[in-house]
Amino acid sequence: MSNLPSNADFINLTPENLANEHLCCIIRSKKPHSGVEAKRQWLSERLTEGHVFRKLDASKAVVFIEYAPLETAWVPVIGSNYYYIYCLWASGSYKGKGYGKTLMEFCISDAQKNKKSGICMLGAKKQKSWLSDQGFAKNYGFRVVDTTSNGYELLALSFDCIMPKFAESAKKERIDNQELTIYYDMQCPYVFQNIEKIKQYCEENDIPLSLLQVDSLRKAKELPCAFNNWAVFYKGNFETVNLLDVTYLKRILKK
Repeated sequence: MSNLPSNADFINLTPENLANEHLCCIIRSKKPHSGVEAKRQWLSERLTEGHVFRKLDASKAVVFIEYAPLETAWVPVIGSNYYYIYCLWASGSYKGKGYGKTLMEFCISDAQKNKKSGICMLGAKKQKSWLSDQGFAKNYGFRVVDTTSNGYELLALSFDCIMPKFAESAKKERIDNQELTIYYDMQCPYVFQNIEKIKQYCEENDIPLSLLQVDSLRKAKELPCAFNNWAVFYKGNFETVNLLDVTYLKRILKK
């Protein structure tokens, strides 16, 4: 008998079960966690838009895929009849056991069943630590269909030759504000605590900081850079979509 995971091992989050299900990040807390609860609230508003959060039905497992119709995905990517993958993860002891494969194939099957033109996701010329594994996606036929000057790439698996693209605004990669500037939404449970750490560091070191919450689809579609739930600018230049630790932040501030 095969030991590979089957679709019976997974569940989708719904408005009915959202309050009680683990959200699959590696945050561990017996008490309510502000980032997790912010994510839960964000999801409660997205699930009615066709957003899919599918996860392994196992306590505390970090195994999930999260995707949405591109038209309602909070990213500066435009196109019609596509799905956009925000996240696809199988971590820890679950890595390398076929869970990622099962989740990707579910997404592809879902797209085909719903007669989508394809699936897309954010990548980069060099793999970024907070983006899903683009090498894995390319094994399924995802290819680069658009790029930015800062090295980010839009990957797409097309079923009918129709392609999505970055919004024109996303290729600007410049803003007027010269301060450390961070655009964010609450799609990732780590965003809340990352913001708190950055605020504390900047306050302690007298570093001007602008935090701009992306709280609507329109704002997300009009962002001046690539974005998956987070984007950092410094001295007017786009730096990264990666969440920041203090070491990374110091490196940016030295520029």
